[in-house]
Amino acid sequence: MSKWGHRLLVASMLSSFFGGAPIWGQQTPPTPAPAMKAAATPAAKPAGKVNINTADEAALTSLKGIGKTKAKAIIDYRQKNGPFKSVDDLKNVKGIGDKTLAKLRDQITAE
Repeated sequence: MSKWGHRLLVASMLSSFFGGAPIWGQQTPPTPAPAMKAAATPAAKPAGKVNINTADEAALTSLKGIGKTKAKAIIDYRQKNGPFKSVDDLKNVKGIGDKTLAKLRDQITAE
């Protein structure tokens, strides 16, 4: 590639990078982005315990060790068998054993 071809390529790439504005002219400074409000997201960890009898998939997946598959299993079990009488009943859900329950115990409730 010739010296001028290389310069043209670099100038073209820089022009694309800077939104097509000439890089040698005076540019207006970018306007600051508006302040973002902190939005509560469903996947965010809730403040307090998650009620396993009423929690939706998003609330369940916010728990440490619970992904979409286990959250769906919890909801399916609850729909088929009714509400959990205690947190310990969570062990009846396929894929949740003593170790998982021990990790979850301080994050959940069965009200």
